[in-house]
Amino acid sequence: MASLLNPSSTFLLRKKIDYHSQRAVSTGSSILITSPSVRSGRGYESCSVVRASSVDRDVLVESSSVNGKSDFGLVGLHHVAILCENLERSLEFYHNILGLEINEARPHDKHPYRGAWLWVGSKMIHLMELPNPDPLTGRPEHGGRDRHVCIAIRDVSKLKEILDKAGIPYTLSRSGRPAIFFRDPDANALEFTQVDS
Repeated sequence: MASLLNPSSTFLLRKKIDYHSQRAVSTGSSILITSPSVRSGRGYESCSVVRASSVDRDVLVESSSVNGKSDFGLVGLHHVAILCENLERSLEFYHNILGLEINEARPHDKHPYRGAWLWVGSKMIHLMELPNPDPLTGRPEHGGRDRHVCIAIRDVSKLKEILDKAGIPYTLSRSGRPAIFFRDPDANALEFTQVDS
């Protein structure tokens, strides 16, 4: 396929393009990019328009570099996988106590283990009922000094009330910022930090 392309009509698009709003529309022999939105972040995307000699129209070929380094199209975090010993106990914690909604559209029977997908905003947590290779004892009391997942929320004080009511121990951020750390039933550390919406 590369031999069919003539690189003489290549140009770089020096705009930061949001992958979620970029649309490429072919209009005869040219490529028109409609409504790209500028995103905050590092580097530039580069797009090349090249003429394919086997068809009489332009083809959009995406080649990327960020600060001179190859870019494979990083878009964002999709999900975080969390190991659990007992799926029902973990669902009681994540769904019933913390209020995370179950994503019923995700497959539950495609893996050789039980699991569930939970929504965290537009991202997900994948609970996987598998043996945990990490030690459950000897972990730091403060989850911020251990491997942890950080979830952004609007009101730490309301979550603190929920944890108090459920009898779940927690620690507050040592830096004084509005954040709370606690562990799930399998000793996985979680941080919930308050952000402006």
